[in-house]
Amino acid sequence: MLFNSLEFIVFFVLFFFLYWFILNKTNKQQNLLIVISSYVFYSFWDIRFLSLIVLSTLIDYVCGLSIARSTSQKKKFQFLSISMIANIGILVVFKYFNFFISSFEDLIFMFTETKFDTWNLNIILPVGISFYTFQSLSYTIDIYKNKLRPTEDFIGFASFVAFFPQLVAGPIERATNFLPQILNKREFNLNQSISGLKLVVWGLFKKIVIADKLSYPVNQIFLNYASLNGGELFLGAIFFFLSDLL
Repeated sequence: MLFNSLEFIVFFVLFFFLYWFILNKTNKQQNLLIVISSYVFYSFWDIRFLSLIVLSTLIDYVCGLSIARSTSQKKKFQFLSISMIANIGILVVFKYFNFFISSFEDLIFMFTETKFDTWNLNIILPVGISFYTFQSLSYTIDIYKNKLRPTEDFIGFASFVAFFPQLVAGPIERATNFLPQILNKREFNLNQSISGLKLVVWGLFKKIVIADKLSYPVNQIFLNYASLNGGELFLGAIFFFLSDLL
């Protein structure tokens, strides 16, 4: 589900209405809606990889409580290590395993000119895996550093990890900054909503009207760079810079 698609607009309008006008009695109801909506949003891409988000959430929720309840620094570090190994291990397997295998094969060939068959994992790179992995990991790190008290509100923590507006594109928010906003009561503010809507509309304008329109000549220039002159290549670089900037 792309942010500039009709499906997302319908999804977000429904979410906004439910969040502020139906489930606005308690922040627990709102957080439950965030979790469900975020999981539905991610499932539109591939529901199979939703299990990775749930797994990271469960591991760091338990490790966070365990770090805070441990009486010795050694125990605290052990639970932090479990969190780090689990999260980074998932990230390495799904994002970097094939890269390391291919690099190792190229290195061997460079020195020995010997090619050998290696086995790669036939997996798809999960969308947003770096964002939610490091965001979840920041929670246990901040608890270990005594910058944050763990929460026993699992739904609140799950909504912090899977918050759909930043789930697949970032930015990564530290738990000390974002989690308190999730756990505390929110009140509807019309001026903030209008301001946010203006930013969304302006962002969609830049994406659809400017950046997407520039992408066509950029692709044509870079696909045919060998037959173009320096001025045309420079123009392509400028267009690419503008489309990426926007």
